[in-house]
Amino acid sequence: MANNGRVKVGIIGSQFQADIHAASFQIMPDEAEVAAVASPSPGNAAAFGKRFGIPRVFTDYREMLKEKDIEMVTIAAPNSLHGQMTKDIAAAGKHIVCEKPLAMTIAEGEEMIAVAKQHGVLLMYGEELLFTPKFLKAKEMADAGAFGKIHLVKQSEKHFGPHSDWFWDVNRSGGGALMDLGCHGIAFCYWFLGRSPITSVYCQLGTYVHGNKTQGEDDSLCILEFANGAVGLIENSWARRGGMDDRIEIFGSEGVTYANLHMGNSLPTYSEKGYGYAVEKAPTTTGWTYPVFEELWNYGTPQELTHFARCVRGKEIPKITGEDGLVVMQALLAGYASAGEGRKIKMPFQPPAVKRPIDLWLNGPARKSETK
Repeated sequence: MANNGRVKVGIIGSQFQADIHAASFQIMPDEAEVAAVASPSPGNAAAFGKRFGIPRVFTDYREMLKEKDIEMVTIAAPNSLHGQMTKDIAAAGKHIVCEKPLAMTIAEGEEMIAVAKQHGVLLMYGEELLFTPKFLKAKEMADAGAFGKIHLVKQSEKHFGPHSDWFWDVNRSGGGALMDLGCHGIAFCYWFLGRSPITSVYCQLGTYVHGNKTQGEDDSLCILEFANGAVGLIENSWARRGGMDDRIEIFGSEGVTYANLHMGNSLPTYSEKGYGYAVEKAPTTTGWTYPVFEELWNYGTPQELTHFARCVRGKEIPKITGEDGLVVMQALLAGYASAGEGRKIKMPFQPPAVKRPIDLWLNGPARKSETK
């Protein structure tokens, strides 16, 4: 493979997250270019390629992997497919960007990491909160001592439900709001606190609004304890009306900071008639809304993918890897077990063998007693 010029990228997927990947590479095109896309849905790859000017389209990602000039592949596919896709990409000798969460089980995540090392390719974990400008500023201040000794980190992401139907199917997603959104909060707290080991996990889960659509939880509360004495509090919901809400709060002995991902980047707007697009997950643009400018830049995805492309060229060292994704997976499964057993789970945690993380909640004694 070439070791100069822009990194040639292939995208697996053609829906919401794949859109974000393609648009992000266009925002920051100096390091990488999307050369191909693969999607099994009839017509989706062709339409996606036309929309973003991608020259090669495939209905089978394994055919795309035969393209010798493609150096990095991003996975924007359902969670249940991450493991096999990663193994296939690694076997083809191409670097991997796997969207969150890393896998469906810890064993699967460990296999993904091992196969990437076996084939000498990078396995990079898609977590844009580590690249979000506003959150990066908060960490810069924290690392400079602005807040003294930090004892509490809060991260919250809430909206009224996912953008693709497969999220509702726990056989494809592995779980609900905790699996979909909690992985962000776990990764953020772990990173913000300098990767201090997680010592315990306690979660409460519930399905309050979308029980007709999913077995999964649509609301979750998660408390993490860290070896350095700090606590992480993660709130996630698919049951919040009004569009996306995404924020952090940092509390220390010498100070505090609050960062709302959208409010500081938006234009408070009132419209009787409505308009085109406001922000991710916003269901309407009539009345009071908060349209966001430079949305993808504010999320950090262009910066994240550019960083990964630079890693492929050896210009940078990955800031977040499969190993980080595995830490998140371990905490996610401990969270589902905690909700299922109604108790705090000590880490490290070795769960019983399950195909879906949510089974640790659905089949747990605490859950069964609630549903009697």
